[in-house]
Amino acid sequence: MELLQLLKKTAIENKAAVWKRVASDLEKPTRKRRIVNVYKIEKYAKDNEIVVVPGKVLGTGELNKKVTVAAYNFSDEAYKKIKEKGNPISIKELLDKNPQGKKIRLMG
Repeated sequence: MELLQLLKKTAIENKAAVWKRVASDLEKPTRKRRIVNVYKIEKYAKDNEIVVVPGKVLGTGELNKKVTVAAYNFSDEAYKKIKEKGNPISIKELLDKNPQGKKIRLMG
């Protein structure tokens, strides 16, 4: 709940619609949240890009690009694979670093 309030507040203060969208996705029931596998990040993300997953990242597939992945939750396998090449962080950490929501790809 704290994360949702922070996302909504930041969206209003910085006029960043991406954070409002992430908050609305996280408000859904757990079983309706987005689930993204590592291979999907590999397929659609570009090198040095920031990817936001308002749900869980699972470990199926390989990652060969250097990407920053911000997600609500990571499986252990996905966290290891992303850590090897890129940077797995929480949505709150990304919100602190990039409150304007610039150059972010929403995935799921």
